[in-house]
Amino acid sequence: MAKKDVIPSVLSFEKKLVVSDGYMYGTVWTEGHDSETEKLRLVEKSVRGTISNRLEKVIQNDPAKLNAKVENANLQQIDSCALGMDKDTLKLSFTIKVLGGLEKPSACNNADFAVSYADAVKNYLQNTGCKELAYRYAYNIACGRFLWRNRLGAEKIDVVVRTEELVQTFDAYGFSLRDFEENTQLEALTAKIADVLSGKRAHLFIEVDAYARLGTGQEVYPSEELVFDKGNSRKSKILYQVNGVAAMHSQKLGNALRTIDTWYPDFATEAGVGPIAIEPYGAVTNLGKAFRNPKEKVDFYTLFDKFALGEKLSCVEEEHYVMAVLVRGGVFGKG
Repeated sequence: MAKKDVIPSVLSFEKKLVVSDGYMYGTVWTEGHDSETEKLRLVEKSVRGTISNRLEKVIQNDPAKLNAKVENANLQQIDSCALGMDKDTLKLSFTIKVLGGLEKPSACNNADFAVSYADAVKNYLQNTGCKELAYRYAYNIACGRFLWRNRLGAEKIDVVVRTEELVQTFDAYGFSLRDFEENTQLEALTAKIADVLSGKRAHLFIEVDAYARLGTGQEVYPSEELVFDKGNSRKSKILYQVNGVAAMHSQKLGNALRTIDTWYPDFATEAGVGPIAIEPYGAVTNLGKAFRNPKEKVDFYTLFDKFALGEKLSCVEEEHYVMAVLVRGGVFGKG
């Protein structure tokens, strides 16, 4: 059977890292991480900004037109969120459920492919135990990458992880965001995640509480909503909240946890931007660039087709990448 006939037209995988929304609270660092917290609420502001966007040359070169343009205030209604004047620390809480079953697609309409794929995954799991992927997921939990903008400028950051009998506190600033250097503090958490991904156990539930000491009354940054139809709303920025509590999207937290791809070709060059999120084409939307171009044969589909049909990839790093995309989940059929 020709290879093109083996690739299923229906093929999908369930994600193996299931992340909840993150809820935001205010607390006091010196009172300890078990002290009382306060739910953070969104506040609507009406602000009078200035015109500061790039203007057409005809306006830039005419002082009268420029003055007339900037005379008009940039009026905005926006959501914002900040700690109270009696709180100096942001607490972000969310949970992660790790699932096994990587060797079984959730949907596949080609039996021959399913058998070949299962064999390839079993070989990978036997050879690696999924330890490299598990370590990188554990690393991103410990370093607080999921705090995103809230991580910047924090005086101190502690990440408290609870799972079954394991309770650990990590100093997020003890971990670099540029690489995944070896750290023995992560051994226990890595082992638990690897056991699930490799099929030794069915699932794992992880509770994460991150504490970032930002300063009394300082602004914090929930996720921003993407609103397609604002209707009569005059707001130019709408932040995410759940039942009145400021929050971060599960997708945003999940993106941070799977920011583990240091295997793309440009990583060690000037074009590299450090670890990027696991994506089929290595897409980094805020840069407008795909770091895994199909022309270079380093995209997921090129590598996955070889891997799933039993061909040996050029290095184990390519196998790590393919498996990480499968942990991410998605629809990858030919149709």
